[in-house]
Amino acid sequence: MTPLLVFSIIAGYFALLLGISYFTSRKADNATFFTANRESPWFLVAFGMVGATLSGVTFISVPGEVGNSNWTYLQFVMGNMVGYAVIALVLIPLFYKLKLVSIYEYLNNRFGRSSYLTGSSFFLISQTIGASFRLFLAALVLQIAFFDAFGIPFYVTVFTTILLIWLYTFRGGIKTIVWTDTLQTTFLLLAVIISMFIVVDHLDLTIPGLVNTVAESDMSNIFEWDWRSDRNFFKTFLAGIFITIAMNGLDQNVMQKNLTIKKTSDAQKNIFWFSITFFFSTVLFLALGVLLYKFALDQGISVPESTDDLYPMLALNHFGTVAGIVFLLGIVAAAFSSADSALTALTTSFCVDILDVPKRKVEGQKRTRLLVHIGFTIIMFCVIIIFSQINDSSVVNAVFKVAGFTYGPLLGLFAFGLLSKRQVKDKLVPVVCILSPIICVLLDVNSTAWFNGYKFGFEILLVNAAITCFGLFLLKRPKEANN
Repeated sequence: MTPLLVFSIIAGYFALLLGISYFTSRKADNATFFTANRESPWFLVAFGMVGATLSGVTFISVPGEVGNSNWTYLQFVMGNMVGYAVIALVLIPLFYKLKLVSIYEYLNNRFGRSSYLTGSSFFLISQTIGASFRLFLAALVLQIAFFDAFGIPFYVTVFTTILLIWLYTFRGGIKTIVWTDTLQTTFLLLAVIISMFIVVDHLDLTIPGLVNTVAESDMSNIFEWDWRSDRNFFKTFLAGIFITIAMNGLDQNVMQKNLTIKKTSDAQKNIFWFSITFFFSTVLFLALGVLLYKFALDQGISVPESTDDLYPMLALNHFGTVAGIVFLLGIVAAAFSSADSALTALTTSFCVDILDVPKRKVEGQKRTRLLVHIGFTIIMFCVIIIFSQINDSSVVNAVFKVAGFTYGPLLGLFAFGLLSKRQVKDKLVPVVCILSPIICVLLDVNSTAWFNGYKFGFEILLVNAAITCFGLFLLKRPKEANN
């Protein structure tokens, strides 16, 4: 595709987003920005969350990974389904009962102010790093596809990208995100479906033939029962459960959308229908992976050394212009649907949890929110530039992995609060929550030397949460304090 065509596609795409922002942000106030006035249709939220959950990394990686691990990724997604059921049946009723704007307000009710600020701070740190990393990948795609052709430096690409996101989120906030996510999910799924039909046409398959080709492929094996394998069913299934609870149910970015729905029952329906849609969307990605490898074999195309490059290479170079356009829209939509909601969630959490904006005078609330929104936009810009300057994938991945450790204390705090009635010394909770990930990082780095070659996988999240729970157990308040 020519740079001019790429520019036209991206400009048209953002024009749509800005149009949606205009119509959803009229008469917007802080309640609109933070909660969408709790009027979002549950089915709209459910569909839009698919695009936000399937990040740009997933969009590219899942089809290519079929060549390495077959369909074993579906074991993880099966665990996700159980995790979403826990969110719907346990966390959603709790958050609605307490009428929360930020889910970390629960920690204030359960333990106290220090625990509340600790939980919110861990979210702010991990989400800032995670969202910046995902946006960094999206900016790289735009740099290669368009900006490099004109010699425009990367920092200008990043600035332009993040400015566009700010422009369509700064007024309507989460209300705008609910609608733009729907558009972005549509483009993402269209990219997969159109790619599949192009491959089917090239291979001269019928729809029944497509189903048989995928079903009979050796790459469609789902289950791995070898206990030594890192893809063992029980390991990946449990990973799917607890990672979903920690990184979705206890994440303001994800839960803020659910809390825009008016009734608890509708919010629960949203989670259940979203999880079903997400499951079948993943099946589409896996089926596409099988077809991509069959297409490459049939056409005599060499598979790239990095399987992540397989889908982009075929879509942009071998499927024709239409497929290339849809793929570009899909990857941009997948990346931006997670980045824009993250920026909104960061603004919401900082305003509600740290600054307590809803309790301030009305005339100052909107100005404070706007300044915070600008502040996090600048912070994300700086973090992305730092990633680009490091220019070392191992270092960047290490930083991203460390950010993942911050979900362990969140899981521990909520689990301890929900599963016990024990009161703790609130002022010491930050100490426990800081020490827990530090201990887990040390365990993860030295596990092969300390534990006879054992390497931690997802279970480090559970170890992190368990250490946090144990630390909280030791912080029991004296009986007289309870009384």
